[in-house]
Amino acid sequence: MCGRYVTKIDAATERYWSIIEPWAQQVELYNVAPSRLVPVIVARTRRAGVFMRWGLIPFWAKGEPPKYSTINARAETLATAASYRGPWSRAQRCIFPVLGFYEWKAVAGRKEPYYIRMAGGEPFGLAGLWDRSVRPDGNAVESCTIITVPANPLVASIHAQGRMPALVTAQTASAWLEGPPDDARALLGPYPAELMDAYAVSTRVNSPRNDGPELIEPVPAQP
Repeated sequence: MCGRYVTKIDAATERYWSIIEPWAQQVELYNVAPSRLVPVIVARTRRAGVFMRWGLIPFWAKGEPPKYSTINARAETLATAASYRGPWSRAQRCIFPVLGFYEWKAVAGRKEPYYIRMAGGEPFGLAGLWDRSVRPDGNAVESCTIITVPANPLVASIHAQGRMPALVTAQTASAWLEGPPDDARALLGPYPAELMDAYAVSTRVNSPRNDGPELIEPVPAQP
């Protein structure tokens, strides 16, 4: 799964992703947690940066979050799972722009956080789906989920459940956002491990109340 990540929205991010309609505000967040409004990229009439709730609320749920977690969607069941088959069939795909994400490794009875990123530190994206649900009062909520795939060897060495988010780059963004289903589906596999790196970070990231660039500073891995 993917339950915490780092994002930065500024003019450089908008250029990297070829955003036509920019986000309403710039943000720099080092400990993004579920249920909050997060920046995502969508392709409606034009490629746009918007904010949505992280944790998908299906269109049929009348604006109420499900009792089960919808922060992640398994790539293998997008076409069949009740919460995701609608947005998948409607091509409601999105990208979470990120600098990296966190996973926790079990070490001697404790969990040690690791920061995982592209090997060169460049920005990338996490493939997602979005949906729109209308509350009884008529107000609509737009929400999103991160798609996960089997982990590559790097992430599998950290994450015991063997999953990782599906990664998107500027070069593959068009196929994911605007391409036909087969082109989008082709991107849902583990990203090459040799193009990524990972290192241990402070346990301060364990609390979503903590934020700041110090969270992604490397620390010695515990023996």
